[in-house]
Amino acid sequence: MSYDFKGKTAVVTGASRGIGFTVASTLAKNGADIAILDVCSEELGLAAKAQIEELGVKAEFYSCDVSDFEKSKEIVDRVIEDFGGIDILVNNAGIVRDKLVIKLSEADFDSVINVNLKGTFNMIKHTYTHFMKKRAGRIVNVSSVVGLTGNAGQANYSASKAGVVGVTKSVAKELAGRGVTVNAVAPGYIMTDMTNALSDKVKEQFTQAIPMRKGGTPQDVANAIAFLCSDEAAYITGEVIRVDGGLAM
Repeated sequence: MSYDFKGKTAVVTGASRGIGFTVASTLAKNGADIAILDVCSEELGLAAKAQIEELGVKAEFYSCDVSDFEKSKEIVDRVIEDFGGIDILVNNAGIVRDKLVIKLSEADFDSVINVNLKGTFNMIKHTYTHFMKKRAGRIVNVSSVVGLTGNAGQANYSASKAGVVGVTKSVAKELAGRGVTVNAVAPGYIMTDMTNALSDKVKEQFTQAIPMRKGGTPQDVANAIAFLCSDEAAYITGEVIRVDGGLAM
């Protein structure tokens, strides 16, 4: 399905590769200008920018650690100046530090919470007034099915993604009267560079736990996000859409 995002600017965090890049590309294919925020190398960020520009839209790359409150504010202000405003915010940036709690260090816990949860808060905080004044906008946060179900060895990641759900629902209630929708997607087992590195045995174990008996793709996630950013989803807010092949039913 196609959407009309022409004349709109989308900020996508963690957008240089993987799910984030696919989200940015999908929004761009539907006409949105794209601000790519990532902590990747300049080479990788500029390569992503060039690929997005080939789709016929404006794109810029900004090196940004979303867990840094002041830096993320500085970047949001720059994006508003460079693009003339923000219409869509997709909080996708995230990291993992998977270990059983007995081996999980304080640093491992804090780093995941800081990027995945505090980073989401920071970006919403710094765009909040802008969206309120526009009385329009779309915010989509990337959670995870493990934020809904928990998972052994992922106490930090699960906590961060459960927190994203709480932030989503709370901010949705705050901004609903201003015409701004706030939703989340909760991906399950999505085939990315990270999951491709797993052994065939582990991949088989994952897929056997999924009712659809297959992993998802970054495009599956991007399709759900594009819908939530569209006019067709104007009356949907505070929702968490699982993109998981039935894994967390």
